[in-house]
Order: sequence, then C-alpha cells, then structure tokens
Amino acid sequence: MGPPDSSGAGSPERERPLLCGDVVGGAVDYKGRPARRSCSGGWRSAFFIIGVEVAERFAYYGIAANLITYLTGPLGESTAAAAENVNAWSGAASLLPLLGAFVADSYLGRYRTIIIASLVYILGLALLTLSAVLTSLSTSKCQNTTKITSCSPSKLHVILFFFSLYMVAIGQAGHKPCVQAFGADQFDERDPVETKAKSSFFNWWYFGLCAGVSVTLVVLVYIQDNLNWSLGFGIPCIVMVVALVIFLMGTRTYRFSDQSNGRSPFIRIGRVYVAAAKNWRKKAPLLPIEEEVLKLPPENYKQFKFLNKALIIADDSKENQTNVDDVEEAKSILRLVPIWLTSLVFAIVYPQISTFFTKQGATMDRTIFPGFEIPAASLQVFIGLAIVITIPIYDRIFVPVARSLTNKPSGITTLQRIGAGMFFSILGMVTAALVETKRLEIAREYGLVDIPNATIPMSVWWLVPQYVLFGLAEALTMVGLQEFFYDQVPSELRSIGLSLYLSVIGVGSILSSILISIIEAATSNDDWFSNNLNKAHLNYFYWLLAGMGAVGFVLFSCCAMAYIYRRRAA
Repeated sequence: MGPPDSSGAGSPERERPLLCGDVVGGAVDYKGRPARRSCSGGWRSAFFIIGVEVAERFAYYGIAANLITYLTGPLGESTAAAAENVNAWSGAASLLPLLGAFVADSYLGRYRTIIIASLVYILGLALLTLSAVLTSLSTSKCQNTTKITSCSPSKLHVILFFFSLYMVAIGQAGHKPCVQAFGADQFDERDPVETKAKSSFFNWWYFGLCAGVSVTLVVLVYIQDNLNWSLGFGIPCIVMVVALVIFLMGTRTYRFSDQSNGRSPFIRIGRVYVAAAKNWRKKAPLLPIEEEVLKLPPENYKQFKFLNKALIIADDSKENQTNVDDVEEAKSILRLVPIWLTSLVFAIVYPQISTFFTKQGATMDRTIFPGFEIPAASLQVFIGLAIVITIPIYDRIFVPVARSLTNKPSGITTLQRIGAGMFFSILGMVTAALVETKRLEIAREYGLVDIPNATIPMSVWWLVPQYVLFGLAEALTMVGLQEFFYDQVPSELRSIGLSLYLSVIGVGSILSSILISIIEAATSNDDWFSNNLNKAHLNYFYWLLAGMGAVGFVLFSCCAMAYIYRRRAA
C-alpha cells in the first residue's frame, strides 16, 4: 500500500538523506521516504484513525440500531420480514468487506480505498435521508386526506430506501476493514514496545467504537423515535463528512506499507496450492535445501503435509519455485478455516441484540419518569457501557497480571479470549430466554395476550442483564476475532484478514435470517415470531440459540486447542 504520492520515485523528497535513525522496516511516510519511528506512526497516528472509527460507527449504528423500528413503522413490514431484512442487510454489510479488502490489498492500497469508500458512504447516507424525507411527506399527505387509502409508502420510495441502504453497505465494505488494518499498521510488530502497544490498540479501538455507538443509542435513537427519521438519518451523514476530514488531517503522520518490490501475495500463496496439486503424486525429495527444514517446527511441517509437495523442484525449470515461507503462509490460511467455521454460531446468536431484543423491550414498561419513556433500541447502550467498563479493566489490570504469568504480550491467547466471550454469549441467551418466559407469564396473568399493543406491567430493566452479558461477550470475542484474523494472515493481506472477521458476522447474520425463515415456516400453526409478541414464543427461539451456542463453544474449543499460531516476522 503506497502513500498518496509514492509515484515520484526519483523526487528530491525521496532522495533527501535521513536526518535521524530509527527507520521502520517496510514502511514509508506520506512522501514515499523511509518512515522514522520518532516522526510517524504509533499512537500519534492511531488517535486520528480511532477518531475516524468513532464517527463511522456513530453513523453506521445510527441506521442499524433502530432499523427494525423503521421497517415495521414507516415502511409497514411485519416483525419477521423486518428481522429478515435487517439480518440480510447486516450480513451483506459484513460480507462485502471481503471485496473491499481485496481491492485495497491488490490495487488501491488502504489509504486510497478509505477515501473512496468514505465518499460512497456519504452519498448513501445522503440518499437515505432523502428517502426518509420523501416517505414522511407521502405518509403525512395520506394521513391528512379524507379519502380511505393506504398510508404505506410507494414502491419507488421503498426501492430508493433499500438502494440507499445497500450503498451504505458498499461504502462500509471499503471503509471498515481498511481503517482498522491501517490503524494497526502504525505499530511495528518487530519492535517489542510497539508490539505491546498494538495489542492495546485493538482494545482501545473497540473502546472508542463503543463510546460512539453509546452516544448513538442515547441521542440518535431518541431523535428517530420522538422527532423524525429524516433528521435521524441526516445527522449520520454529517458525522461521516467530519470523519473523512479527520482522516485527511492525519495524513502527514501515517506510515504506509512499502510493497514496491514485493510479489503479489495472492499469486505467491496461490502458486503453493497449484504446485501442491500438480505434484501430489510425486515422490521426489521435498526440500532440496536442507537448511530450510530447520526453519519449521516439527508440528508446522507435519500439518497440512500435502502442501509440502509444492517445494518439489519441477524437472523443466527452477524459476518461480515456492519456498518454505510461501508454504507456511499457505498453511496459515488453511488453519483459519476451522476457527472461522466454529465462530459462526456466535455470529448467528449476535444479531438478536438489534432485532428481537428491541421488539421484546418495546412491549415492556419503559417509563423512566412520568412523561418520558426510554426508546427500546436505546437499551443497547448497556452493551456499550459494559464494553467501555470491561476494556480498560481488561487492558490495564487483567493483561499485565496475565502477562506476568504467561509471558505472552497480550496476557492470554486471542483464541482463549474469543472462547471466553462465547461462553458469556451463551449465558446471555439463557438469561434472555428466562426473562422472556417471565414476560409471557405476566402477559397471561393480566389478560394481555390478545392485546398486541398493550404495555406489559414488567419493567424494561429486566432486560439489562442480558444486554450486559452480551457486552462482556462482545468485548472479548469481537476484539479477539479482530486481533486474531489481523495477526494470523500474511502482512500484505491484513485488510483481507479483518474482512474475514467481518465475514464471520456477515455469514452469521445471513444464517440467522435463514434460520428465522425456516422456523417461521415450520411453526406456522404456533408462530414463534407472531407480530403479537404476547402470542409468540421468542423464549423457545432463545433456548434453541443457547443450545446451538453451547455446541459451537465445544467445537471451537477443540479447534482452538489444536491451532498452531503463525510465526511472527523476525
């Protein structure tokens, strides 16, 4: 990934001798000169990038957190259809970063991709605001007329809304994986001090992210529920413009990866798979250079041993041969597959926070004081608060203590951290099932089963424990997945690595949507997802997810114990 003006290879700026040492290997500054540790990168650059992420997450959750309310309200969709649409969009928004990361790592570089993606993001938010304005005008005219007509928005307005919504997803596709990878790139993994700082970066990155989300859930959701949706979608658009300005302000401080002399990682790693497939029947010596055997620990050499056949020298040519490092990189990609697959169950459970948890809260007593009710979607702020409290404790207390015991830079392994978060998500879903069972009992006790819009005489604060448990799960699993997929892929593919983390969430959201559709079809006579939640059986669904989470946790633990971590750069 080159800097903004790295094309001037022979410019005086590039040829000017360095005035101080501390050159960071494999990195250049914004003018294409070798980056100096004392003048670039580190926390000075990371703070700009964290600020950008806070603004972007404010904008994203300004849409995502309350989307189900907009779909079931102004757009008039059923609860199940709205949940499916939210999960489908969330899935697309999490899967498309695979494409954005590929473009960044192969062609544009992270810096340029972030700028282009931000412009697309802003355009999508502007169109979304326009669609909300048009829908509001059409429904208000309908309500003011004396004719008996439907107040549903026109098909054109609905098309514009979903077009805008998915344009935001496309913008996020380039923005999300590249910003975080670019932020982590500001720390040199070859330097022991910066290696520890990079581990902290992922924690404080998520801390800042959740701070932005918490403000969204308190302020923006209130505006959307009590003022109007046009303003509620317009503010995120303005915030994204501010985010782009903040990002550009930090350009002079950034470190950019210097890949001018490197081979394409896709070609290099792909060649290993091709060579291994061609040589799978050959019995020739695998490692012609005996010293190369010593580079690999025995367990690395034995795992995926079929890929070692890529090291066989072809009879006709010795050019373009793979080496041990290439084979190790290819193996490191395959090692991610079991972890990725077993993380999907957590990702299936996770979307319920912004869908059924919100609808569940909307039926309960949300009065804070006479005349003021907390919006149901704002309950998600307790997730953010749990994360904001957990991360400093984890980073400043738990990690140093664990580091002194294990001698690991991050205290415990990233897979141990992910597994701990999965366990908390299971507890959260069990708690949600118990609370929903209690809510249904109270609805039956007070004769409110057949009154869908009735407020159940049960305080909404009953939902706080399940939100807090999911906040703990998110602080551990989400941050762990980010750090794991960033660290365990080749350095040139770190945008791809973070998009793999996002794809876990994306595929999980899509699978959650499919699961809801299957259950809705299978329980048509006793609908688990009835529009009247007092007749629904969300508690059954929550118990099912808790069971799936337990099975997923066991499978993940088995894969984590067998996992071989990638060797760090020397």
